[in-house]
Amino acid sequence: MIAITGPDQGGGPAWLFTALAVWRAGGRPVRLRPGKPCSHCHFDGLIIGGGADVDPELYGETPPEGPDTEAIRAAERHLSQRLIGYLFYPALWLLRRLFQSHGGVLDRNRDRLEKALIHRALDDHRPMLGICRGMQLVNVVHGGTLQRDLTDFYVETPRARGLLPVKPVTLEPRSHLADILGDTPLYVNALHDQAVDALGHGLQVAAHDGAGVVQAIEAERGWCVGVQWHPEYLPQKRRHQHLFRALVRAAAHS
Repeated sequence: MIAITGPDQGGGPAWLFTALAVWRAGGRPVRLRPGKPCSHCHFDGLIIGGGADVDPELYGETPPEGPDTEAIRAAERHLSQRLIGYLFYPALWLLRRLFQSHGGVLDRNRDRLEKALIHRALDDHRPMLGICRGMQLVNVVHGGTLQRDLTDFYVETPRARGLLPVKPVTLEPRSHLADILGDTPLYVNALHDQAVDALGHGLQVAAHDGAGVVQAIEAERGWCVGVQWHPEYLPQKRRHQHLFRALVRAAAHS
């Protein structure tokens, strides 16, 4: 049983693709939201999904005066992608635009639910995967902080952004994540506006991009991995799906 978190409003495509990835990996997905938290539901593994920015007050920063109005840009085209990419990603981009949650507004009810679930998973030694916002919240719960503006990181390095896997990241060769995905460079998608700054206690960097932005973290002990990209939106990429298979395997033995 793999619990997958998300918002009350929107988040449908993320839930469907994450649930599909879990099901393909041999797990049984269950959806948890602030309005339907299922507080006493049993789960063997936890996925903290992507979405609205983490409340900056959780890591000692001043909250923004208004919502982030930057819209998610259209999916980027890449000549080396196969035909499936040209058919699949524009449709997925449209679905995300139609069902996008909160328009960038903070979701404090979701923050509270997911913080409680993260603590529960840690206390019960359940494997956990954080995706994008989920990775950031895992870091915050461990006492870390976030970079709220990545502009300065990409002054010399172009900033890739989109649903297609066009952004190269480097995995730390001796990391748990490299054991799962291999330590050769990995191409990922990029939809994030924030990133990990100071690492939380007991965490280490598992991957970074060419500009030095942290792209993955993991626990020094136990099964806890966070990735800045969205592997659920890459169902045709076997290497990315290994992440869900590893989570389900770990959950089966937890």
